[in-house]
Amino acid sequence: MRTALNLLVLLLLAGCSSSKQDSVEAINREIAEGNFTRATELIDSLVAEGQINETRQKDLLFTKDSLHRVKLDFNRTREEIVGWVEENRLFTPSDSLLDNWEQSKALEFRVLDGEKRYFRNAAPNIFRVDASARELSVASLPSSDVPRDALLTDAFNHKISSDTKGKYLLPEKSMKVRYTLTVNADAVPDGEILKVWLPFPRKDIDRQTNVELLATSQPDYILSDDKTAHTSLYMEQKAIEGEPSVFWTDFQFTSRGEWFDLSEIEVAPYDKNSTLFQTYTAERKPHIGFSQAVRELADSVTRNAETPVEILQAVYRYIAANYPWASALEYSTIANIPEYVIENRKGDCGQVALLLITMLRYKGIPARWQSGWMTHPGEVNLHDWAEVYFEGTGWVPVDISFGRGGPVPIGPGREFFMSGIDSYRLYINTGFSGEFFPEKRYPRSETIDFQRGEVESGQWNLYFDQWRYRMELTYR
Repeated sequence: MRTALNLLVLLLLAGCSSSKQDSVEAINREIAEGNFTRATELIDSLVAEGQINETRQKDLLFTKDSLHRVKLDFNRTREEIVGWVEENRLFTPSDSLLDNWEQSKALEFRVLDGEKRYFRNAAPNIFRVDASARELSVASLPSSDVPRDALLTDAFNHKISSDTKGKYLLPEKSMKVRYTLTVNADAVPDGEILKVWLPFPRKDIDRQTNVELLATSQPDYILSDDKTAHTSLYMEQKAIEGEPSVFWTDFQFTSRGEWFDLSEIEVAPYDKNSTLFQTYTAERKPHIGFSQAVRELADSVTRNAETPVEILQAVYRYIAANYPWASALEYSTIANIPEYVIENRKGDCGQVALLLITMLRYKGIPARWQSGWMTHPGEVNLHDWAEVYFEGTGWVPVDISFGRGGPVPIGPGREFFMSGIDSYRLYINTGFSGEFFPEKRYPRSETIDFQRGEVESGQWNLYFDQWRYRMELTYR
């Protein structure tokens, strides 16, 4: 599979002169062969000539930036993989065992500048995705993104009916947040303006209410107010030499989970001429595309399904059973996320959500992205899920990632998340790869999602290795 880097460079070929086309093709070859240092040198040389327009220069610089992103993700040596296994699983893997893990793609690696480098979380991922590896271990399974089931059990047992047939409401949870983003000292020159977009709760989602901005680190700010798919709070600050730049905001909100009993829902025929149907059953490349791999998988999985509910059930059950959770590469370095999941047979929350959305759209079921944070006590983290539209009922939440795991002692069991969501959520995004308000000038650190924040200066984007973030939650 080609990486996102190859695709970016290929796009630059259009409209280039023959000499520039030769240079771009040379860059593409070096990237394909893993020669990142040489590719970077060629990019610098081409930009230094000053004979390409601003758009192509920006694309080349993003390609160079992407090489850096891949290097950060693939920064482990074979010795470090062995060391992690010895320390955490209490045995020493043989060379042949490591080779087998590589061949099965349980142990993810790339050859960069002639040296094999492993994904930063490749070692624990082995024991998440490879059943035979787990049999060799005496340690417990490395953690995933599934929260404690006791919270769901208690909430489900206290649900109440709503005005919509088949829909049940879970108890509300109110939370106060201090969100802090700290840019490293000297990440930019002294006096340069840092521009920061912090995540902020949406006000246009029924399951999230009582949203209130309480305080900000800077007196001047811009709140996007749900103008875009990503809700943000924008601030600026001058960098001071030798000092970190700190941005923070305090806000509060109330979240309320819900569950739809699919046996009580009567799905009316879709209005296929509606804007909603046409929008949310369409491809949106590169990450929602009806490729041969997607079509064959979706058709095979749903061959006995007839109704929209049956199609959802078939797709959900297949993904939950066949694609275990694993720590993921940065999304900006993956060319096509659903196909990556199919090929590698693993995926984190957002990866399997995109696969589910793509398969459902191909089968004519409207589906869309939703994301933010999981805010469960003691298990606060970034999280992505989906929504599926049933005519006559509306949008139904689907968290395929939480659908994976052990049994839950409630009626629907783990399949609660096939048509339900808990009350420990912070909703920030109603779509992916959207615009920002105010507009972001340079390429994003996260090209799909928006949960950690985004930072740029007057010169370029600041990637995740140049700043850190922290979410502090108080339950009320």
